[in-house]
Amino acid sequence: MGRKHPAEEPGKGLRAVSNAVQQPRGRILYRLWRYMGRSRLLLVLALVLSFSSSLLSLYGPKLSGEAINAIDLGAGKVDFGVVWRCAALMAACYVFSSLFSFLLNVVMVRLSRRVSRQMRHDIFENLAALPVGFFDRYQTGDIISVVTYDVDTVNQSLSADLLQILQSVVTVVMSFVMMLTIAPELVLIFVVTVPATAVFTKWLAGKVRPMFRRRSARLGALNGFVEEMLSGQKTTRAYGREAAVLERFDEKNKAAVDAYTVAEAYGTITGPSVNFINNVSLTLVCVFGSLLFLQGKVGLGDLSSFVQYSRKFSGPINEVANIISELQSAFAAAERVLSLIDAQPEAPDAPGAEELGEVKGDVEIRNVDFSYLPGQPIIHDFSLHARPGSLTAIVGPTGAGKTTIINLLMRFYDVDGGAIYVDGKDIRTLKRDSLRRAYTMVLQDTWLFHGTIYDNIAYGKPGATMEDVVRAAKAARIHSYISRLPEGYNTILSDNGTSISKGQKQLLTIARAMLLDAHMLILDEATSNVDTRTEQEIQAAMRELMRGKTCFVIAHRLSTIRNADHILVMRDGRVAEQGTHESLMAAGGFYHQLYLAQFDAA
Repeated sequence: MGRKHPAEEPGKGLRAVSNAVQQPRGRILYRLWRYMGRSRLLLVLALVLSFSSSLLSLYGPKLSGEAINAIDLGAGKVDFGVVWRCAALMAACYVFSSLFSFLLNVVMVRLSRRVSRQMRHDIFENLAALPVGFFDRYQTGDIISVVTYDVDTVNQSLSADLLQILQSVVTVVMSFVMMLTIAPELVLIFVVTVPATAVFTKWLAGKVRPMFRRRSARLGALNGFVEEMLSGQKTTRAYGREAAVLERFDEKNKAAVDAYTVAEAYGTITGPSVNFINNVSLTLVCVFGSLLFLQGKVGLGDLSSFVQYSRKFSGPINEVANIISELQSAFAAAERVLSLIDAQPEAPDAPGAEELGEVKGDVEIRNVDFSYLPGQPIIHDFSLHARPGSLTAIVGPTGAGKTTIINLLMRFYDVDGGAIYVDGKDIRTLKRDSLRRAYTMVLQDTWLFHGTIYDNIAYGKPGATMEDVVRAAKAARIHSYISRLPEGYNTILSDNGTSISKGQKQLLTIARAMLLDAHMLILDEATSNVDTRTEQEIQAAMRELMRGKTCFVIAHRLSTIRNADHILVMRDGRVAEQGTHESLMAAGGFYHQLYLAQFDAA
């Protein structure tokens, strides 16, 4: 009952997953950190390996300085014992540093994999709890884009960018400490260059982040359009609209590419700019370091060590600047992921809500008003009383509000005014799952999943026996077709059953509904895809199987509801007429006109 006809919801079109709810970067990092914190052992191991790898690599310049200081330039002597000892220690440090770095990469990949798996789980878990109205507002293709592309983008950032930042922080801090121990005077150079780098990077990040947010949105819109066009390709070809569809695709593709190009172009400015500032600082270190050496304040080995530490100090800053664009992309993707995770689920049941136990099937709609959008009413002062075991047909022109009534009965939406009662109980005081279990639904839009025919028919009744499934299939007039298949009920259906006809798909969904032991039945144009003779057979079978159960039927073929106990004629969201087929025909009103319009040709 997901999609409503556009006429029933004027002015409300599908749109991309909202990325308007912008979250501060600190908040995003905190939530990503919480995801990582669920694997504490791996996280602690990653921190230990990162610290150990950086510490060992940073000890190398200190050793090289000691080796250089072992050379007495004035006497022309070299203490080879010190040199060889320093060289051996340097080799050991760099070997173990590389080993720890490799292990760190392995740990981070596993950690990010767990995070992405948990994110997808949280997204899908929340999608299952979202109200139907959410899927009426957002494009399916864009939601899929978040679950796949955006989660992968965040995952890549965690496994690569976050690892690099983690190592860079350790390297910068340790390098700064080592430089302070060697020549505190030279450290003053970085008092100017580091703040300049930080200010420039922050300013550029503020400019770039909206560009990456726009890039994600444009890509989501493109995916939504592709999904929509692929699902309707037969209609596109039937109407010869291939050129028009291609033109629209080119427009959306160009918009996505342009957004990507602009974001990447501005994002790549950061690296070269920061690199220029770092080169300036390195030049100043060499100049002023040489002056200190000539004054005898630092040794040649110490100066060499300081230069190496300054490169290690500025190098990570430059690397972080180079991945700023990737981080902005990750932030934009994380916003969209978190937007889906944070999307408000269906409102919880009212406090003290009760189970709908033994259902008699007495349904009353009393003075109901409803609108999808404020100020645009769809249903006005609507009333209906369906007694247990009765068959109520709802007819009317497109956009009259027929499907909306079903949405309200199932409580996919809550009424704005009035109330709906089942067995005398306001459905807002009942638990939703018990209310929905009391209904069986067969929709015009058939839905089959990848699995056997048996699995598809038994979908709503886990544990159903083969005998139960066969009985339902016979009642739905689909058993003979299934029996002719090579694998019978074990035949695999895939891709929403594209290998079988629409009529056969409809019969399978009807068999699925017949298998359930529900006390109320909803048929929304359920026989629109079958021929007239099969339709009559199904109607007779359903009347027999649903004897004593309350039925609601939305029908455009008025011939199928002539035997209904009560026919409700809707027009512009109101009940225009109601009664039996004979009484409505005798009245010569709107129903009479609809009926004659369908059967004049006959």
